[in-house]
Amino acid sequence: MSWAVVLSTLESEFAGLQDTEQLTRAAARLLLAVLLGAAIGWQREQHGSAAGLRTHMLVALGAALFMLIPAQAGLGGDSPSRVLQGVVAGIGFLGASAVLKLGDRGKIRGLTTAAGIWTTAAVGAAAGHGHAATALMAALIVLAILGAVARLERRWRPRKASRQKERPSSAPHRIGSGADED
Repeated sequence: MSWAVVLSTLESEFAGLQDTEQLTRAAARLLLAVLLGAAIGWQREQHGSAAGLRTHMLVALGAALFMLIPAQAGLGGDSPSRVLQGVVAGIGFLGASAVLKLGDRGKIRGLTTAAGIWTTAAVGAAAGHGHAATALMAALIVLAILGAVARLERRWRPRKASRQKERPSSAPHRIGSGADED
């Protein structure tokens, strides 16, 4: 084994680290994705969600990384679109694992968690693709939905709960009826 070959190979593998602009761009995009994922994950963790801080950080980081790789590899054309399709499909499976149907009454739990994971992946993908303002705006909207809208629902829920008691228990469950909260 020749150490010169090993060193030459390592040097070529890490050649991108010498490009300060590319390294800074990648670090900024990945860090933004992690921070926005952390903000969403923190909110979910504070409300007892099955997917909390670490999960949302990792989902955002993974989505950003998958969007960054084709750009760094110099792949153009429809490569980012194909990567994004794969991320969306993969995150769909992850989110589906958070959704549970409980008992014979058909109560569904975890839809908000699944939607949060899916949206966090989109925020991470936007950050990874270099759309920082879009990622930030989307994360702020997600936080508003999870925070302010949830408070409005709690205010509204007592009236809705009394109406649901009047409904026969054999009535089908409607998504969006409040039973999908977690």
